[in-house]
Amino acid sequence: MSAWLRLSRVIDNITDRLSGLISVIVVLAVIAGFLNAALRYIGQYAQQTLISNELIQTQWYLFSLLFLIGFPYLLKHNVNVRVDFLYSRLGPRQRAIVDLAGTVLFLLPFSLLAIYVSINPVLASWGRLPDGSWGPWEVSSDAGGLPLAPLKTLIIVGFFGLFMQGLAQIVKYVAILAGYHEAEAAVMEAETEQAAAEELAREIEEELQHHRA
Repeated sequence: MSAWLRLSRVIDNITDRLSGLISVIVVLAVIAGFLNAALRYIGQYAQQTLISNELIQTQWYLFSLLFLIGFPYLLKHNVNVRVDFLYSRLGPRQRAIVDLAGTVLFLLPFSLLAIYVSINPVLASWGRLPDGSWGPWEVSSDAGGLPLAPLKTLIIVGFFGLFMQGLAQIVKYVAILAGYHEAEAAVMEAETEQAAAEELAREIEEELQHHRA
């Protein structure tokens, strides 16, 4: 079990390092969105077309990248939104059983299915023809549009990262059930982060309601 836990930590470290790009992507997406809005209004005032399809598509490229890279991070830190009120009342071992069943029965098969059904469309987007030869990349039909092949490839990359992080989580859940306190501490830390995020969201919502009142 110790060897499996070390492997789990390696996957966790990779997830955290890759997810370090999220903050950069968020900043770039905000800048792109601001430029899109600013150039649109300036163009209306100057009666000129200042905005371009490249900038618009760059913005949704960044949003797509943000979500796909964020999948493994959300799973590792357990900050996905939960609607199961019974789950919060369970102890660590009971939660590990629920999470283990959900990961094995739903998360991993869904990730594999998403990768499988994406392979042929992604290859076609890169220019693979039905006869096995290769043609040009798929490009957006909009004037001045960006290539779509790299964006579609991120679907496979994102779900592969989710699958690998799912395997790491399975190791932790099994370790909790086997009595390894190190794994239990790691999962409880993630749940603490989730609780803190939910508390912050509630405080922000209450503050907004106060200002509206």
